[in-house]
Amino acid sequence: MHSDNTRAGATAAPAPSPGGRVRDPACPEGFKAAFRHHPAGVAVVTADDGEGPVGLTATSVIPVSAEPPLLAFSLSGRSSTTPRITAAETVVVHLLAAGQVEAARRFATSGIDRFADTAAWRRLPTGEPLLCDADVWLRARIAERVPAGGSTLIVAAVLHVRTGDESRFPLVYQDRTWYTLPGSATVD
Repeated sequence: MHSDNTRAGATAAPAPSPGGRVRDPACPEGFKAAFRHHPAGVAVVTADDGEGPVGLTATSVIPVSAEPPLLAFSLSGRSSTTPRITAAETVVVHLLAAGQVEAARRFATSGIDRFADTAAWRRLPTGEPLLCDADVWLRARIAERVPAGGSTLIVAAVLHVRTGDESRFPLVYQDRTWYTLPGSATVD
């Protein structure tokens, strides 16, 4: 039995925190605003579905399991690249370092040939496009394609890992700005 005036199964709106504001939990703008302030590592995902190389910038890459090694990332249903990546068998996930803002911007820009600079990429012996400056990358076979709202969640089994210079700082994205760690220095 409930001691307050809420119905069973109903949830009361949370009280606002100092300096913040409460938004409808189903509101897309509120959801985006919450994650806009949550920093995320930056990656470029590349693939070739047989129609040529494709790629995009992603801040949704997460490790899922170490044994077996699995990673996941989300693809927006509004991206023209999504159908091509979901059709591919394998992907390469490049974890970007602070000095790779230009690559992050290029693969986040719509309507351009992201592979026009042929000196900036090459193909792996297995055929996937690889960014030449990528210090850390993972080649993975797509294991699952899960429709999730207006996006597709890709779960991929890691086949090969290339680690690089551990002294390099990662590229981080928060509130529409690129950063490097440690500290909060904006990267141009």
